[in-house]
Amino acid sequence: MPTDTTSTGASSGSRALEHPARADIRLTDVLHALADPMRLRIVRTLAAAEDELNCADIPLPVSKSTCTHHFRVLREHGVIQQLYRGTAKMNRLRRADLDELFPGLIDGVLRAADLQARRLGEVQGLTDGSGSDSL
Repeated sequence: MPTDTTSTGASSGSRALEHPARADIRLTDVLHALADPMRLRIVRTLAAAEDELNCADIPLPVSKSTCTHHFRVLREHGVIQQLYRGTAKMNRLRRADLDELFPGLIDGVLRAADLQARRLGEVQGLTDGSGSDSL
């Protein structure tokens, strides 16, 4: 799959990460990425943020290597964009791309996740005590 390695907004000379071009993003890949509770938590957090977030700004109850895996899956499936700002890896939801390709999908998923959290009495950022996110 062709990838776009442009890091929009990054200073020249910064490291670039591979992202799928908008035309290469597939619904099945996006749905796969969103199906994991940790990745859904990341997407919910990024959607609520007013700006890019550093990976460390999104607390997850898993190891650092597992966090890296989840961010990579989201990036490779076209859900988020990651770019380096200095030594920090910054993240943002590819909202415009996803809304253009799949109108209403992200809004619907976020709304459903919020409804589920309220129904189950969950709060974003909390786990069910077993070490896995119950969102």
